[in-house]
Amino acid sequence: MFSITVRDHIMVAHSFRGDVFGPAQRLHGATFLVDATFRREELDEDNIVVDISLATRELGAVVAELNYRNLDNEPDFAGVNTSTEFLAKIVADRLAERVHQGALGEGARGLAGLTVTLHESHVAWASYERAL
Repeated sequence: MFSITVRDHIMVAHSFRGDVFGPAQRLHGATFLVDATFRREELDEDNIVVDISLATRELGAVVAELNYRNLDNEPDFAGVNTSTEFLAKIVADRLAERVHQGALGEGARGLAGLTVTLHESHVAWASYERAL
């Protein structure tokens, strides 16, 4: 399996409900390093996984929709604990929509899968992996 990874970052504010979250139940900020890894079994006719510039652009567009937002105030996330794991899935699903719409070029139609990883820090991160 071949893969390429592109990277961006996101800054959000949010809070959590539930004792498991301890002090994070209060409103707080979070900065995530966001990696999107695209996979395919065979390289395309240009011998690439996907156009890196298009992948970078589309990841940037997806995170821009969330960047500098208080997620507690976003209608899409009403009543939801916007955990790192949950946000990784949101970013992956939104990227997948862009792949299916052709935003990453025709060559991207041969992609097999996508993994999005949100790094909370240098010692903790969460990922979501999906087929395309």
